[in-house]
Amino acid sequence: MAINITGSSFLWPLNSIYIHDHLGKTLSVAGVVLMLNSLASVIGSLAGGTLYDHIGGYRATMIGIVITVAALTGLTFWHGWPQYVIFLSLIGLGSGIIGPAMFAMAGSVWKNGGRKAYNAIYVAQNIGVAVGSALGGAIASYSFDYIFPANLLMFIVFGLIAAFGYNKMSKEQLARKNQGRTGISSGTRSQLLALIILCTSYLLCWIAYVQWQATISAYTQKLHISLHEYSLLWTLNGSIIVLGQPFLIPVTTKWLSNVKAQIMAGIAIFMVSFGVASIAEQFQGFVAAMAILTLGEMLVWPSVPAVAGELAPKGREGFYQGIVNSVATAGRMIGPVIGGLLADLYGMNVLFAVLIVLYAVALMLTAAYNLPLKSKKAEQSVPLRKSC
Repeated sequence: MAINITGSSFLWPLNSIYIHDHLGKTLSVAGVVLMLNSLASVIGSLAGGTLYDHIGGYRATMIGIVITVAALTGLTFWHGWPQYVIFLSLIGLGSGIIGPAMFAMAGSVWKNGGRKAYNAIYVAQNIGVAVGSALGGAIASYSFDYIFPANLLMFIVFGLIAAFGYNKMSKEQLARKNQGRTGISSGTRSQLLALIILCTSYLLCWIAYVQWQATISAYTQKLHISLHEYSLLWTLNGSIIVLGQPFLIPVTTKWLSNVKAQIMAGIAIFMVSFGVASIAEQFQGFVAAMAILTLGEMLVWPSVPAVAGELAPKGREGFYQGIVNSVATAGRMIGPVIGGLLADLYGMNVLFAVLIVLYAVALMLTAAYNLPLKSKKAEQSVPLRKSC
């Protein structure tokens, strides 16, 4: 996953710059292109989860890799207009297929269950973002034309790892590794309803969170915070995620052993973060807000896939992870649009207030997501697995 995301991160931070500066298109057009990429990723996530359930994680991942490598090969040779739009959408589709298959495989092969496997994937993703963004910027400083073959090379390496490392992870073997897990009996509507409620909360969290990359980034410029200082906020984010893991484990073990409690605590921390950001006027205030935000995401982002893995009936693990991945992508897709409209029409103070309200709603939804399961208590036992 680290190599996969490193390759992806060569390109995605630079898409808008390339479309605007090198292809001569407006920022509005760039936004539409990125939205098409995200939409394709949503479709890919749903398809990838379904493919996992029907043909196994190895084949599903390889299908996603083949699509992505084919699109990156095309992009390496033809990155003009409109080829860029077509290939970027195909990259979104292929990458979308890979995501839920990787999460479902991680959950299946970790025999103890809980959030530990998903947290490892989450940390690997952040390492990939940090390394890929840094390398991508360095390569682009020489020539944008080198970005595309570099991205392609990383995905070929990822493809080789998948081809030789996942080829024994057939659907039947993964199912056998799942036999020792206790969970929810299959085929009931209550699990899916619980997932929908939780994912609605997850969507609201992402709509608010992505404002840090959209409206808040522009807001910091108005406060005369430099781009270099703003980029340092994300360096801080990645550093806390990677270096903070040894400190997070005893917290989740001793005080937040229940995964639901971890999600609710994380959302409450999100609310505090945006409250701090709303009153910040200096760089130091945004440093504090980002540090608090990162603590929240360390609790929420790995825990939602973990709950989805627990809720999923046998044979539907991929589908449930596909829903989670597609919801996150949808939040990243529509969040900047919603935030931009609110900021333009009503100002940042109103936007911050709305975002805190969204988190409050998300908190209530998370508190209630397992109510459909409790209503089926007479028919089935629904234990909540503790965090590892």
